[in-house]
Amino acid sequence: MLIGLGYDIHQLKEGRKLILGGIQIPYIKGLLGHSDADVVTHSICDAILGAMGEKDIGEHFPDTDQEYKDIFSLKLLEKVLKIMKRKSLAVNNLDVTIVAQEPQISPHREKIKKKINSILKIPENRINIKATSPEGLGALGNGEGIACISIVSLVEYSKA
Repeated sequence: MLIGLGYDIHQLKEGRKLILGGIQIPYIKGLLGHSDADVVTHSICDAILGAMGEKDIGEHFPDTDQEYKDIFSLKLLEKVLKIMKRKSLAVNNLDVTIVAQEPQISPHREKIKKKINSILKIPENRINIKATSPEGLGALGNGEGIACISIVSLVEYSKA
């Protein structure tokens, strides 16, 4: 079994859509980035890449490449899964923690879980989406951004 940890953080800005785990969340601000800045999907990608011993998401999908400008991050996750499958690996389980002062994540948790699982295609009880508040501390607590931490375990399978 291989274990990987992923982390991402983006700044909140007016005039952007807020996309978390492939779901558009109604909010007055969105995350700023070269792609859709989906911190949930980015942290999952980095966790999977890390478990495989691959370079990080920025190396695979650089923000200097116009191919990835405004890309829907679930497409990046699909590309990461292709790398994983070439190595005869599969996701065993995934645990995600979103860190945000606002908006409240709990009303969207199940939709995020279902959307991520539409890509991963593993038993739903092996995906956990959690959220926590920074309790007003620091830049995240001031509502300046959103961060996400993901941990994943991968298992090998035979190509037979």
